Amino acid sequence: MSLSPEYFEQLFSASEDPWSFRTRWYEKRKREVTLASLVRQRYARIFEPACANGELSALLAERCDELLCQDINETAVKLARHRLREYGNVRVEHARMPGDWPDGYFDLIVLSEVGYFLDAGEWAQVIEQTQLSLSPEGGILACHWLHPIEGCSQDGRQVHAALETLLPLHRLVRHEEPDFILEYWSRQPTSLDLAETNH
Repeated sequence: MSLSPEYFEQLFSASEDPWSFRTRWYEKRKREVTLASLVRQRYARIFEPACANGELSALLAERCDELLCQDINETAVKLARHRLREYGNVRVEHARMPGDWPDGYFDLIVLSEVGYFLDAGEWAQVIEQTQLSLSPEGGILACHWLHPIEGCSQDGRQVHAALETLLPLHRLVRHEEPDFILEYWSRQPTSLDLAETNH
């Protein structure tokens, strides 16, 4: 089963940064690894569901023309809007996956630390919606903690195994450490950055 909205409400009621995104070196370094794994210098449209308080979102905002963030928790949405207030290219919405999936196409969809909060059926729906929402040159970046999480019906390995099974895409990046796994999947078989120039 997926975790209820009340689970996240309890977390954000106790702290504005329940996973210590702002303060832990592990989280800061993981964000840097995430950004380094993006195969393109810049994206037109990025979608980041489950944005939490917007720490990764702020860095993604600098790599795109338009960023759509969503979160199931209203407190997280308020925190993310405050964190991202200086970025005119960002919109933050209150929404729940997989039912509130946005319209349109995206060049990058970031599924970071979200898959194991859904049950296997819901995660399969998210994977299907993700690939249907990708532009012709689009990519998916997925990153998940590998240790068990209390109350979750899946772990990080199961989440990424489902991606490998269900995505008819090319895996361009795979990075694994004892604590997390990160993968980048693309409609294109090679990096698009080979001919890209700095601006």
